[in-house]
Amino acid sequence: MSTRERSRTRWSAIVAIVAAAAAVLLVPPAVGALTGGGDGTQLRGLRMLVPNSPGGGYDVTARTAAKAFEESGLTGSVEVFNLPGAGGTVGLGRTVNESGNDRLVMSMGLGVVGSVYTNSSPSTLADTTPIARLTQETEIVVVGKDSPYTSLPQLLAEWKAAPGRVPVGGGSSPGGPDHLAPMLMAKAAGLDPRTVNYVSYDGGGELLAAVLGGKVAFGVSGLGEYADQIDAGELRVLAVTAGQRIPGVDAPTLRESGLDVEFTNWRGMVAPPGLSAEGRAELEAAYAELVATPEWAAALERNGWTDAYQPGPEFGAFLESENERVAGVLRELGLTS
Repeated sequence: MSTRERSRTRWSAIVAIVAAAAAVLLVPPAVGALTGGGDGTQLRGLRMLVPNSPGGGYDVTARTAAKAFEESGLTGSVEVFNLPGAGGTVGLGRTVNESGNDRLVMSMGLGVVGSVYTNSSPSTLADTTPIARLTQETEIVVVGKDSPYTSLPQLLAEWKAAPGRVPVGGGSSPGGPDHLAPMLMAKAAGLDPRTVNYVSYDGGGELLAAVLGGKVAFGVSGLGEYADQIDAGELRVLAVTAGQRIPGVDAPTLRESGLDVEFTNWRGMVAPPGLSAEGRAELEAAYAELVATPEWAAALERNGWTDAYQPGPEFGAFLESENERVAGVLRELGLTS
């Protein structure tokens, strides 16, 4: 073989190698590869928007999920940031405006469903892409350790005598779970919900300070938000809103205390509208893998959460039904027209 032929052969080989490398780069990675499967690569650049202040239920859920994602190796570093305001609808508007962004999700729940109505939000959850419902948990009726109230019947007696002088605090705006639960309690106790002195706080962190500082007679919040303070003896639980007693919580249900009410809260993740089919599939697959990890199982137990996982399409149907249900409750309570 001549020198010219050998040179031509080497050049052909180089061209073939470069072409093969380019072909590899142009092939999109599989969903499993992006979510910790197959070759061990990870979903990169995920950001979680929390539509209320640090310390609230959406914040705890997002940061817990981010930690489980990272520790299980399903993702790289996950950024969690807070954008509070108007019961979560400020964050909802930001999410809707990020159309096509498949690396942003918003932590949300029942509270945002109600806030859309009570804040006349121009953006609704119908404008988002449902990714996954994650958890369900009981609400709790809670007081500070120095509160004069030691039982729910004692609290109810004073509340019914003068509802305006017994303020109740919640970490959600009107229409949210911390608001709906005491309103349903009031109705069951024979009170007109419109006479209830409800004080809204932007998340569980602000509510905690109000309960401990005696600014409200009692608070209503999710169990997971205050598990540490309950264990430390800083807070006392007078009742749980679930239909059954909660293991590890020394408190009766509302029904055991004389109120025919059962109420649970839930939380999940939505993404902006306009996602590509691939982008949506990547996010849905990531959360499907997350809920199967031991890290997430430990988080559920630690926070007193019940696994309520639903994939995107099922979660979307659930959101539609919750929207109708909350609208009906608000009308029934005389809180919206």
